[in-house]
Order: sequence, then C-alpha cells, then structure tokens
Amino acid sequence: MKRLMTLFFGIILGATAALAQVSAGESVMNHASGKRLSIGGYGEVAYSRNFFSDHVSRYSQPEQHKNDPSHGRFDLPHVVVYLGYDFGKGWKLGTEIEFEHGGNGLAYEKEDEEGGEWEQEVEKGGEVELEQFWIQKTFSRAANLRFGHIVVPVGLNNAHHEPLNFFTVYRPEGENTVLPSTWHQTGVSFFGSMGDFRYEAQLLAGLNADNFTNTGWIHKGATSPLEYDVANKYGVALRLDNYSIPGLRIGLSGYFGESIGNSYPRNAAGVDAEYKGQVLIGALDFTYNAHNWIVRGQADYGYLGDAAQLKYVYNRLNSKSPFKHSAFVSKNAYAIGIEAGYDIFSQISRLRELKKRMYLFGRYEQYNPYASNTKGTAYDYTEVKRLAVGVNYHPVPQIAIKAEYSNRFLKSLYNNEPSVNIGVVYEGFFL
Repeated sequence: MKRLMTLFFGIILGATAALAQVSAGESVMNHASGKRLSIGGYGEVAYSRNFFSDHVSRYSQPEQHKNDPSHGRFDLPHVVVYLGYDFGKGWKLGTEIEFEHGGNGLAYEKEDEEGGEWEQEVEKGGEVELEQFWIQKTFSRAANLRFGHIVVPVGLNNAHHEPLNFFTVYRPEGENTVLPSTWHQTGVSFFGSMGDFRYEAQLLAGLNADNFTNTGWIHKGATSPLEYDVANKYGVALRLDNYSIPGLRIGLSGYFGESIGNSYPRNAAGVDAEYKGQVLIGALDFTYNAHNWIVRGQADYGYLGDAAQLKYVYNRLNSKSPFKHSAFVSKNAYAIGIEAGYDIFSQISRLRELKKRMYLFGRYEQYNPYASNTKGTAYDYTEVKRLAVGVNYHPVPQIAIKAEYSNRFLKSLYNNEPSVNIGVVYEGFFL
C-alpha cells in the first residue's frame, strides 16, 4: 500500500522533486566542495510609478486628492552581502550585512499618523543592518545550536525573504506590513531535520510595544533606537516544515512573548508595570515547485493583549523619546496571500535547454494591521485587498527581471491605489 501511495504522488506531482526550499538562515552557508569560506548575497533595484496621491491627508480627506498627480521613485530596497566560514569540527560562522535603500545614515519621512509631521527615521544601525551574525555548533543533522543575531522564521516572508522567493518587485505586502521584515533579533536557536521534517525553536529578546503602530501593528517592534536590544521581556518562536510530497513544502510557525515594559528606561509604575502586552502569532505557509509551476501562499493571524493601554505607556507620551506614536494599536491583525506563476519558456525546447525561464504570475492578498477597533476608534483605510499581475524573466538562474501592474483596493470611501513596478534582482554565491 505504501508503494502504491508513493507511486500515486509521484505521478501527480512529478517524478523529480524540486529542490527543497532553503531557509533564510541556512542560505548564508553555501560552500563549494572542499572550501571553508562562503561569499555571496542578493540585491534588488526597483522603479515604481504610483497612480495615486502621496499627500499625507489622502485618507482623512480622500475626495480632495482623488485627482492628484502620479508620483515615481527609484529604490534599492535591499543589497546584501553574505559571509560564512566553516571552522571545522561542527563550528560555523554566518553573517549577513544589509544595506537598505542605498546607503547609510538617517532618513526623513512624513508620518501620516502624526498629521504629516516631518520626522527623522530612527532605526538600529541606521540604513546599514547586521541582519545575521551567529556562531553555530552542529552535533548532527537533527541537532544544531545557533547563538547570536538570527532571522526569526515566522511567516513565509521572513523564512524565505530572498528576492527569487517571491514574484512581486517588492516583498509580499501583507506580511511586510503587519510583521517585522526581515525579522531578526538576538537570541539562541535549536534546529534540525529528521526524515521529511525540519524544525526550529528560538529564545529571543522580546518585542518593544513602544514601536507598535496602527498602520503597521508590530512591524517596527523588533527595532531599537539604542545601541543594544532591550531584553526585559522574552519571546519564543517556533517553526516546523514538512517536505513529504515531492515539490511541496508546508510550514507552520508561531511566536509568543511580552512587549509592554520591554524598553529603556523601564518605568517602575503605571501602565508599563501593570500590563504585559502579550503578542501571539500563528502562521501557515507553503511553496509548490513542480511541473513548471510555482505556487506560494501564507496566512498569518496575530493577537496583542492590552492593546488599548499602549497609547498610554511612558515612552509614547514622553515627547523627548523616539517613540512618537499617539494612535491606538489593534488587538488583532492578519495577512493572507497567494501567488502562482507558470514558466512559459518550459514549452520551448531551445530556451529550456539554455535554462531560461519566463514566469507569468498573479498574486492576490488581503491584510489589515488594524483589524480590531480599539476603544471604538477606526482606521478603515488600513484594510487592503491587493491584486498584482506580471512577469519574471530569468536570463540565468541567479537573476530575475520583474515587471508588474498592481492595485490596492480600499473601502469605497477611499481611492484605490494602482501602480506599475519594475525590478532587477539577483541572488547567488561568488566564492
């Protein structure tokens, strides 16, 4: 019976399994045979033309900005360098240095939730981030320990965020809005593989509720304006992936931790001491890569305890602190998305032999970082449905040229947000 089932799945899904999708943490280490040093990375160049208003009151006064002119931008969303070294005897070093938006330094932005004020964007490390830095000890395929600054693999985007792992020019918008992206924190990880399963458990510094917002939920919760990550509170992340069916990976992931009071200075009284701000996240994701199709999907749901109290924590009221967020934060948030692409070059033998690929794709997602009205306060413009269609052309396996048309569909009170995006990306190892 077991052999018949194996044969059945082999016929349905293809006799040759697609390469198992590698997690973001493990992609840093990719050694050539006999070599100890790894040097690689990935990068993205993007151009966008947005056919909607960029005025800060486009949501509070939508009728006044219905016919505003379009606006465009060039960007380098992520340029990353991998450095890895195998010391031998099971000890390894992995690092990932990321340059976001083309350079180093502070950036200015207009904060919509602050009435359009110009604010200096404060991020840990400015615009250069050490996204991974860890020492790993491998005992066996089933047991590995990793210490240091690590990727938190909650959701599809965090676990597989390299640009060849999604069709759109920018990272999938739903997860990128409600969760930290790429989510990386300092802690310890235990992971391994057994049979068709890969598992991972992490103990991390907790998220900082001072950074939570109405438009991004916990998105900025892993960043710190200080020289260190505050760890008054702790969090636990878990992930389990299954590869039993050829070409298919299915993953479950989750997070639990406290967030109120995980800041500096730690307030001994008031809301900071009375409430915990428990964060609970559950996520399901999958990737199917066979028969010239790639299909990816995810569903994330989050809960935030004591959400109504966050507006009154000390650092959010103190005008001298870097946390100037006066809006309420939602108790719940969600993001659902699916994309599918077919390689039309697979039907042309000459192009198939040259390993060229051209995926026609579509993506649909729905998300809301403010899914629960806190104390009766609504921000209806945060509920988004987004549709994107486009192409990914791979002249060589490590490079993709992307083009897409997308549209954000908001509630009828607001104006929809169409755009055209073009990108060139790479991912590979040089040594």
